[in-house]
Amino acid sequence: MTPLDDLDRALLSALRENGREPVAGLARRLGVSRATVNSRLERLLASGTVVGFSVRVRDELDPLAIRAISLIEVEGRATDQVIGQLKGLAEIRALHTTNGAWDLVAELGAENLADFDKVLGKIRSIPGVVNSETSLLLSSVLR
Repeated sequence: MTPLDDLDRALLSALRENGREPVAGLARRLGVSRATVNSRLERLLASGTVVGFSVRVRDELDPLAIRAISLIEVEGRATDQVIGQLKGLAEIRALHTTNGAWDLVAELGAENLADFDKVLGKIRSIPGVVNSETSLLLSSVLR
């Protein structure tokens, strides 16, 4: 994979802000030609650096309005089995391995507190999960 340069990083940053911005607008913003933006986008897609584009929904209109981060401690060598179980929970939006006291970090979303409570119970009942700590996300100040 080709290392990213300053222009690549600026392009990625602009796309994170507005993934629908026209190439002409990106070119003006970055001070380069449309052809340069097109070739950079093609290269970032071909290399797998950019794996897709998605939509962001305003937090208060999101159907999974209750959002949280759950830190999960796993017993011994059960991490792969726990990950397999967690992948099956629709409320888990993202799952990350980590270092330190916690083994996994899960980003959760639920429609209401009752569903949120249920998903926490499901996580805690997975064999190999020995501890968890969950924090609700109240508002996003940077995305």
